[in-house]
Amino acid sequence: MSEPSAKGPLAGYRIIDLTTMLSGPMATCLLGDQGADVIKVESPGVGDLVRRLGAPRDGITASFATINRNKRSIVLDLKQDPDMDTLKKLVETADVFVQNFRPGVVDRMGIGHEALKKIKPDLIYVSISGFGETGPYSGKRVYDPVIQALSGLATIQGDRGVGRPRMMRVVIPDKVTAMTAAQAITAALLAKERTGEGQHVKLAMLDAMIALAWPEGYAGHTFVGSEADVPRNALAQDLVFETADGFMTAGAVSDSEWEGLTRALEHPEWLDDERFRTAGGRVAYAKERLDQTADVLLTKTTEEWLERLDAEQVPCAPILPLSEIIRHPQVEATGIVVETDHPVAGRIRQARAAARFEKTPTTLEGHAPTLGEHTDEILAELGLER
Repeated sequence: MSEPSAKGPLAGYRIIDLTTMLSGPMATCLLGDQGADVIKVESPGVGDLVRRLGAPRDGITASFATINRNKRSIVLDLKQDPDMDTLKKLVETADVFVQNFRPGVVDRMGIGHEALKKIKPDLIYVSISGFGETGPYSGKRVYDPVIQALSGLATIQGDRGVGRPRMMRVVIPDKVTAMTAAQAITAALLAKERTGEGQHVKLAMLDAMIALAWPEGYAGHTFVGSEADVPRNALAQDLVFETADGFMTAGAVSDSEWEGLTRALEHPEWLDDERFRTAGGRVAYAKERLDQTADVLLTKTTEEWLERLDAEQVPCAPILPLSEIIRHPQVEATGIVVETDHPVAGRIRQARAAARFEKTPTTLEGHAPTLGEHTDEILAELGLER
């Protein structure tokens, strides 16, 4: 990519991205997909560490390729005054500045909110951190598992709420933070359009994850005075069922779905069981209900059960290897998985932006840049030379 994207609902906005790893870069990637001109500022040598995490293809790792697309990369050594001056010139042209240093670091560097507000009064300044700017953990280093631990996610994922806590194998808090940040940035841009004022947006990964987990994960602590320190998963099963030839999932919540499931599984007598007559009863006796369901599903193939359950309008799906999921007819129908050519890494497969805009479509035209790929180009835009 040699030019900023001219497409997408955020075309015309410039974002200076000083973030590394996952939460910040994914947030700015979402905005780049939507047309913003995202300039990724990287340090000399290594740049964003994600460039090195994984098995690279000609220097580009899979994770870096998919969360740093639609960006331009400039290398600046912010310990050197000329490069710091260049960054500040970039800020003069920007709408948004995003950083995810630990609290206090940017102030010591001279690029905190107050300092940059003097350069660009209407700047939207975004600070992403692990734990926020106050409290005993504010200065701690943080990675995704640390937030899984303290947010309650590991507890909620544990074995029926009483066994060993479990970590999600997919990075969740970082991605939740990224989506929260992207939404907050667009909200701040909307406010700026209406008021002409910039503002400081602060986001902690811990806050984002607790907010996401709360509705059902913290249901036992919602009503003050009647707290129950047992997460909802104490009554939940994983809804993974083995069939004669694989695995699948199925769920019956409403009365009509439960009735349909009993017909599909050919066990109408379950309707007469007092334990399962109401939705509340089916939750209270979830283990018994799901154990008997599992026993029946073992007797036929996944395809046979899906046909029966679909006919009865019972929610269900196969559980497949990733190689089969990306080729599943429904996934192919939505076009969520696309293939593009990267000038260095070659042919790559990735997920397009999930939201589709009727008038201002998102784009995948901009590849994830090599380190400093656009340094000369961006300097020229500023009237500077290397």
